[in-house]
Amino acid sequence: MPATHHRRGHRNWVNIARRIVQAAFVAFILSATVRHNLAESAANASIDALCPFGAVETLWRVVAEGEYIPKTHPSNLVLGFGLLLGTILGGAAFCGWICPFGALQDALTWLRAKLSLPELRIPDRADRWLRFGRFLTLTLILYMTIGFVKLWFADYDPYRTIFGLGWIFEFDLSVHWPAYAIALTILVLSFFIPRFWCKYACPLGGVLSALQHLSLLRIRRRAESCRGCALCETPCPVSIDVASANPAVSVNCIGCLACVEACPRHGTLEVQLAPTWFDSLRNLYRRLRRPATIRP
Repeated sequence: MPATHHRRGHRNWVNIARRIVQAAFVAFILSATVRHNLAESAANASIDALCPFGAVETLWRVVAEGEYIPKTHPSNLVLGFGLLLGTILGGAAFCGWICPFGALQDALTWLRAKLSLPELRIPDRADRWLRFGRFLTLTLILYMTIGFVKLWFADYDPYRTIFGLGWIFEFDLSVHWPAYAIALTILVLSFFIPRFWCKYACPLGGVLSALQHLSLLRIRRRAESCRGCALCETPCPVSIDVASANPAVSVNCIGCLACVEACPRHGTLEVQLAPTWFDSLRNLYRRLRRPATIRP
């Protein structure tokens, strides 16, 4: 019988480390935003210059015209390129470990659990379709950004609305009410539906989900040692069907490693250096090596 983890008295050090990293990045973004709002000059970077999604929004103009979309900066391209390399190496760990908005949604889920309030469950079929919302949001943002040659989404982005602290330093309900309404709606939905924004609407999440097909490091499940208890799915913030992974988990994974820690059988779920495209090449190689069947 495969060895099992002993969970009594077990302290989840991975989760503790993740919370510390998340808190550190939230503190960094908030401190940078406060410094920017209090500065008398533009020397301190704004939240726009510290967002890797800005690279996606401005890349087309940099390539076509050699200029940046207003409010973007070379720092956006540096962060975007770093995120690209990180995703190819280790998947969407940015979402699970670094993104401040992801950390805020995790905090809302924690608070709801502490208040013993029920979670809203999205039916599986609806969930699968709703996840395409990330790509619809991405397409709309790029279309409008190219058309208006500005950060069109900045006026509606719930991440920028919340962490840009404009609701503290320059509150104006008559002008910014659409942004406040969107941010409040996302927060309420994320309170009852874990990582609502990440799963169904985040444009950067859509980009990273697509890039994860190329990721070298992926969480994989050993079917021969899995007992089908589905304990790995309970702590998953983005409701992935981990217990049915064959063998790599969904590209919707955010790399939090909660499923690996929750699995009661050692070695059943592991982070391995084996991208899914490698499986395709290996299977093709095996088919080509297989002797042809000669019919009588």
